[in-house]
Amino acid sequence: MSDFSGTRVSLTGVGATVGTATTVKTGSVASFNVQGAIVQLEVARDLTIAIGDVCLVQRVGSQWTVLQRLYAAAPADPGNPVLPNPQPPTVDGVLLVPAVETRSYRNEWITAHDDTLQGDFAGAGNYTGAAFYGSAARSLDGATITDATLLVRRKGSGGLPAAQTATLRLVTESTRPAGAPTLTSSATGPSLAWGEQAAFPVPTSWIDELAAGTAGGLAIFDGDGSPYMALDGRGALPSAWTLTISWTR
Repeated sequence: MSDFSGTRVSLTGVGATVGTATTVKTGSVASFNVQGAIVQLEVARDLTIAIGDVCLVQRVGSQWTVLQRLYAAAPADPGNPVLPNPQPPTVDGVLLVPAVETRSYRNEWITAHDDTLQGDFAGAGNYTGAAFYGSAARSLDGATITDATLLVRRKGSGGLPAAQTATLRLVTESTRPAGAPTLTSSATGPSLAWGEQAAFPVPTSWIDELAAGTAGGLAIFDGDGSPYMALDGRGALPSAWTLTISWTR
């Protein structure tokens, strides 16, 4: 039996149900056994209850409330009808969201490769490396995101071989636009040496935006052009820029 004593809960479902009192009323609440779960419910102001009383529980607005006692006396074994579970089970899972495209932008989109570059190499201009996710993350709209990581690997060349730190950006577009990607939120990105790979944590609030459709991709970009570094795109590493998202409903 799940124990929810001491916690106020809102029952889900429609209509009414019944519960058996397991405590007397304290203040405005009392504990009830509702389909095997011990929950605390609001009790009508003028209603006095005793342990064992079977009571009618009805939704009043958004609150489930104990409205009245049933039967002439508390039965020895009142049971409970088969009604919607007042505490539905939690559903959780992990969703893998691969990038639908990876690419770099510097005045125009680079089409010779799909690696993701950040920074200014030899004064030639500042790169933005971007990954786009299409609409796959929108299946999580309304879910609670508990954790998210991004798989990235630095190439074995490009910039200094020692660990360099990327700047991670949230991207508005879910597919590659004609011009530069629209960059919004910013966070410290992965710090990688040549050839290193990491599952880097991504802010869960960013995944909320991907799920809601207000964002569609991720990028690496530093406004001052330093450091210059290159991360593998999907051509070099098919799982590059894949998001692993843990969620619950």
